[in-house]
Amino acid sequence: MPNAAAIKTAPSRPAPKGRKYCEVLAGARDVFLRDGFEGASVDEIARTAGVSKATLYSYFADKRALFLEVARVECEHMAEKTLAQIDFSAPPRDALTTAAHSLTRFLLSDFSLQMFRICVAEAARFPALGQAFYASGPAMGHSRMAEYLSVAMARGELIQADPKLIAEQFSELCRVRLWTRAIFNVQDRFSQAEINSVVQEAVQTTLARFGT
Repeated sequence: MPNAAAIKTAPSRPAPKGRKYCEVLAGARDVFLRDGFEGASVDEIARTAGVSKATLYSYFADKRALFLEVARVECEHMAEKTLAQIDFSAPPRDALTTAAHSLTRFLLSDFSLQMFRICVAEAARFPALGQAFYASGPAMGHSRMAEYLSVAMARGELIQADPKLIAEQFSELCRVRLWTRAIFNVQDRFSQAEINSVVQEAVQTTLARFGT
């Protein structure tokens, strides 16, 4: 079994980008979300993607590498989308509100919920899966958010503090109430009013503590 460091950093071999590569990722995403990590088979992923197993293995050495790439690409896309929506010249209330809406929608998405469940289910046997998902998802998102917070601190709009810690605390505030209900299948549909309430409280709490 490859060690955790090797899995955390990258797939086992370079994966050239192209149409087939995207088809493999799309097929793998569908199968992992439907069947979980253990239930997903390489044969089924190849069939769903419409490629041969040889093509799949030309990109990824094994199922774990493929799973990690699916998680990395999706989480990176989410982080980049969120960052692109944030106006770095905007005051903290506006920027945090934009970020909170984007993050909350992602946390409640089928992809995010299922990937979290998969990583928890496999944590004992394959702890590197959870470590890599954390690095590709929450850790990267926190780093991107901290970029804006550092700028706001430099402008004197937030007090001087650890921007990554604030980003982590802010992320946790966006999980309040709704995410817990979603992850335990207590509730699977959320109104815009419910989301707005969580977003507003997350922003207000953060500004009450760190605003100038």
